[in-house]
Amino acid sequence: MAKKKSISQTDLITFYMDYVLMHDHKPKSVYAFAKDNNFEESKFYEHFGSFEALEQSIFKVFFDNTLTALEKSEDYQSFDARNKLLSFYYTFFENLTANRSYVVHAIGNQKEGMKSLKVLSHLKKSFNNYIERLGINTIDLKQEQLEKLQNRGLKESAWFQLLVTMKFWLDDTSPSFEKTDIFIEKSVKASFDLIDTTPLKSIIDFGKFLFKERMHNN
Repeated sequence: MAKKKSISQTDLITFYMDYVLMHDHKPKSVYAFAKDNNFEESKFYEHFGSFEALEQSIFKVFFDNTLTALEKSEDYQSFDARNKLLSFYYTFFENLTANRSYVVHAIGNQKEGMKSLKVLSHLKKSFNNYIERLGINTIDLKQEQLEKLQNRGLKESAWFQLLVTMKFWLDDTSPSFEKTDIFIEKSVKASFDLIDTTPLKSIIDFGKFLFKERMHNN
């Protein structure tokens, strides 16, 4: 049988996910993987340098598919940051649910903890960029270094929240993962309530007023 001449990144990801779900382990080598799927080994390296790189790209594909679906929605475009993130969560976990068997295989049994998994590194980068583009209101600290620290803290806390939600979903045994939907709604609401800048700005303004009054009286 003639070798397949055209192999896309999507083809390789599909072949790989099918293989690990059927065999419960990754292929022994790229050569064996290519032979099993009837394409030249060199075609693999046109897209990925290793199986590890392919694994990392799978979760980024879930992310990309989520954003593609959201950006087609006119409603999503009109949402504020809170509702955009909420929509992202619901759509992202729909993508995970459609591929749950693979996700459980990839991250469900890791003893090291999800946070340290290299397989999520590309997802983390894309998600952090997404959080940065959401335009979440933060305190105007008027100091570059402090604002960098604040933005970094915001992205890290958002990433941690996503990891916690993924862990909850992995452990969720409710019908249609309805408990995860409730968890998403409550956790996103709570996280935005925590970073609501309105009361913090009021406190800062009050502090500035007291400081000025004290300096004036002295």
